[in-house]
Amino acid sequence: MPEVRLIDETGNQIGVMRTPDALRYAQDRDLDLVEVAPEARPPVCRVLDYSKYKYEQAQKLKQARKHQQQITIREIKFRPKIAENDYQTKKGHVERFLRHKDKVKVTIMFRGREVTHPERGVMILDRLAEELAEVAVVEQRPIQDGRNMTMMLGPSKAVLSGEAATPELGHDHASLDDEPSRAAPADAATDGAAPNGDRAPVADAAAKGRGAAKS
Repeated sequence: MPEVRLIDETGNQIGVMRTPDALRYAQDRDLDLVEVAPEARPPVCRVLDYSKYKYEQAQKLKQARKHQQQITIREIKFRPKIAENDYQTKKGHVERFLRHKDKVKVTIMFRGREVTHPERGVMILDRLAEELAEVAVVEQRPIQDGRNMTMMLGPSKAVLSGEAATPELGHDHASLDDEPSRAAPADAATDGAAPNGDRAPVADAAAKGRGAAKS
């Protein structure tokens, strides 16, 4: 490049000059000549301390990355006849994920003829959204897709702004995608069997004035 548009160390534009003259200008000040706009015609060069310039650019990049929010989507799976105690356990997982500023995909899994009663899935999802309204916003209303029904929850403005306290998630955050109550095996959790052998489906409890069926 025979000519460059030169900007001095204070940010003032010197004007267009021959490249050797621009280099000499920088060297006379114990500074470097750095091309900052190679696509311009003529290219734009600045007189500066290149080491300091690289450091400042690295700091800006670090700050930009720091302020970028990583979006993680978790999934929690429910059965339409889930027992009340397992519903409460899974709701707790959903709440912790949301407070950690993760999004949560809530899935209702239907088996056999259960798919003919989608209203049970809607009832559970609506109840969950209502009970977590302080920390959650519904980003996607319940959608039926084959034998699954899904709803997407995102953290509320209170959570994102830090107004809602964020508890430590511990190992739950790292490993719980669809974990039933630790006191009961997975089959019992998804079948809706209460600890005493009686069924306590959440959908039925919600239908009766959203009264919580204590197991």
